Amino acid sequence: MTLAEWIDARRPVPPPALRARIDHALGESLAADASEALDWCLQAGERLVESLLRNNATTRESALDLLAADALVTYAFEAGSDRPSELGARARDAMARIASLSGGDAVGASS
Repeated sequence: MTLAEWIDARRPVPPPALRARIDHALGESLAADASEALDWCLQAGERLVESLLRNNATTRESALDLLAADALVTYAFEAGSDRPSELGARARDAMARIASLSGGDAVGASS
């Protein structure tokens, strides 16, 4: 199963504009094996957040990108739920990487 097929199977189905933005963010990785969904979705979500921060995108026009980033991270952890023993460490790593995009301290680094 490809990543695109795996996303097709998610419920609820995202609105068409959001799905198009998710697909654009994932690009060629849509053809990757769905077993790699956690990594591909996190990377795409991080790229969107990085772009939003870099462009100081805080207007309504950037809402779709923010929603897509949220959906991608949600998909990543949905995919990761099939390996619960790794989920805590993956979540801490993802939070630290996303927090570092804004120059902030790593969330939960001292935990």
